[in-house]
Parts: sequence; structure tokens; C-alpha cells
Amino acid sequence: MIPTQKFESLGCGCDTSEDPNGLPSIDTALERIASLCGRPIAGTETLPLGQAHGRVLAEAIHAQGATPPFDASAMDGYALSSKSLTGQGPWHLNIVDEVTAGSLGEGKSLSPGEASRIFTGAPLPHGADTVVMQERIERQGDRFRLDFRPLVGENVRKRGEDMSPGDIILSPGKRLGPREIAALAAAGADEVIVRRKLRVALIVTGNEIREPGTTLAAAEIRDVNTPMLQSALTDARISLIACHRTGDDPDKLRRLLDEMADASDLIVTTGGISVGDKDHVKPAMLELGADLWFSGVAIKPGKPVTLGKLRQSIWLGLPGNPVSALTTWTLFGQALLAHLCTEETPNHRKRHVVTSASLRCHASRCELRPARLVGFDGAGRELVTFDSATHSARVAGLPQADGFIFIPSGQDALPAGAVVEFLPFCEN
Repeated sequence: MIPTQKFESLGCGCDTSEDPNGLPSIDTALERIASLCGRPIAGTETLPLGQAHGRVLAEAIHAQGATPPFDASAMDGYALSSKSLTGQGPWHLNIVDEVTAGSLGEGKSLSPGEASRIFTGAPLPHGADTVVMQERIERQGDRFRLDFRPLVGENVRKRGEDMSPGDIILSPGKRLGPREIAALAAAGADEVIVRRKLRVALIVTGNEIREPGTTLAAAEIRDVNTPMLQSALTDARISLIACHRTGDDPDKLRRLLDEMADASDLIVTTGGISVGDKDHVKPAMLELGADLWFSGVAIKPGKPVTLGKLRQSIWLGLPGNPVSALTTWTLFGQALLAHLCTEETPNHRKRHVVTSASLRCHASRCELRPARLVGFDGAGRELVTFDSATHSARVAGLPQADGFIFIPSGQDALPAGAVVEFLPFCEN
């Protein structure tokens, strides 16, 4: 038996309305995403059920008939009528038929004192209301002995006990995975109407970045963000229509952003959104007439993250450092994607975990630190371990992390055993 105790969470500080520098909190930013991006993208498509994994349902699905469509055996055994069991046992019954899954046997109605050999999934013969497991009888040729009185309906799947005709099985907005597709198949659906894919353009900026396989010159670094975000954007809801690496040329960048605004539903950029002289993405967006919905969030890492709209295209500006980009995509990009696809309101998958060791921090903003799940404590609570600090450009430890812990703003330290919030990485 596992003892339990009440969680006393410190909270992450992400619900504080503003930080001292005027930046919106994490929760405020998520609320703006929900309110400003809640209108669905226009358009649907019809897909065979087996090709609909990961897509978002656009129309409700109703059960076309009863499931199961007939009373069926839940076990291998013997079907009989409880009315045959008169008086005190034991009882001896004659085996007059055999019914396998997909067949009706000889279609006989059972008379008193008769039973049918039956297999899992086979329809019950007329007159039967009970199935006795084969392990619980003593068979002798075409007869068997029953030493106990089974319950009426025992080991029987009743017609319609799972679904009745017309039942709503799934409502619009449900993202389809194996569980949902199983239910739809049982309901009789062979194809579904889903939201069309979101057209996404990815633009990675920086004079210093070079694509994989390129020999690096002095002051150059390998491009991490392009393959990382290509992986993050490999999602059944997304059509990645363009992927560009570009330097810090303001005119070229402005032309590219202008072109992508007409071609995409969502533009994702990295870099160029801070306050440096070479940060040209946000100025280019403003020159093109973009509306900014927030510019910076009280979060570490990822403070410069920006959200806006240019004509009909939503723009999510991620920071250039890879850990910052991954953090803000996991937190804000996934929420944005769900709202644009009119998926059911996401809960961001956060849950409580317990720190396995003490930690120090010096953040005026809520910090998201990569963490690894390492088991459970004596109270059955999940334990996490983590590095001593968050480094926005260090990626070597990311493969060992399972997600992020939220370190409350304004905290200097947390003891071992502190309850914190945990957001797992979203793997598509």
C-alpha cells in the first residue's frame, strides 16, 4: 500500500498578470492565444479512417448500429438457459451444437437440459442467456456436469452494451489517435471529415548559421533550429510548405516574410526578435503592417517570444537559441497549433512532480528547466532530476530530458522534495 499526502505546490508564478518589466505572464500569453486564434482555419477534407491518424475531426460521428450487434459470448465455454437449472445441482446438460465466431452454428433454439459449445465472440443461440467458462465444467462426451448455478447473463456481451444506434461517439475538435479510430471503426465509420492541414512556413535567421554538412568558417555555427523545428513540425495537422534559412539582410527578410504571409496560415521564425541592432525580424514584420499580440513573455528561457498577425497569417517568433526556441514552441506553439486546428482546448499536459534534489535559481521570471523523470518517492509521487542551471544554447542534455519543470518566479532556491509543475515534451 502506497501512503499518500496532499500536494502543496508552490505554483510556477505563470498566472501572475504582469512582471515588474511589464511583460505578460505565461498564462496571459496563453489566454491571448486562445482568444485571438480561436477561429478555425477554413476548409475540410474527407479521409479513409485508416489514414486519419493525428488529424482533427470536423464533424461529429454517430454510431451506425448497435455494438455489439447481437448477444455474444465473452468466453470460450458453453451457452445455456438458466431456466434449465431447476432444483438443486449438480446438473447434467446435453451438448447439441457448436457455435464459432462468425457463424450461427445450426441455428437451433435450446430446449431445457441442452447447451451449445460456444467460442469467444460467437452469437448466443436462441434461448441461451448465460455462458459457463469451459474451465468450470466437467465434460463427458456430449454431456457435461455443472456443479454451481451461474448468474443470468454471466460472460455475455449484450447487444448494444457498447454503442446504441445514433450515439455520438466523437464530437468535432477531437484529435484522432488509435483509441479514437478504434471507436470510430466500431461505430461503422469508414471515412471521416477532418480539418484541412495547417500551412506552415519556417524561417530560420542568422548570418552565422550553416546547414549540416557544411565546413564551418571562423565565427560560424551549425544550424540546430532548422532540423529541430522541422522535426517538431512533423505533425499530421501540418503541411510544412516552406523552410528557409536566411541571413540578417533586412530587405531580403522583408520580401520573404511578405511572400510567406500570402502562402501560409502560420509563419514560424527563429531569431531576430530581441532588441539588438541586427534583430531584423520584428522590425520587418512591423514595416509590413503586422499586428503584435504580445512581444516578450515573463519566461526564462525565451523571453523575446512574439506573437502577431500579418494579413491572414499568424506569426510566432521564437528566440534564436535552440533551447529557448524549443521551450517556447513546446509551450506556446503547441497551444497555438491546437487552437488554429480547433482541437479541443488543450490542457498543456502539465502535472505535479517532486524535485529529487535541491536547486538554486535567480529568476525574476518563471523558469522552465529541462528535467528527467527518475521514478517515484515513498508517497508514490513522480521524481525529477535536472541540471544546476538552464542554458539556452546547450542542447547536449536534451535527449536525456523528458520535459520541463516550472520554477516559480522570485525564488532563490527550492529544497529537495518541493512540488513543482512539469510539462512533458510533446512527441508526435
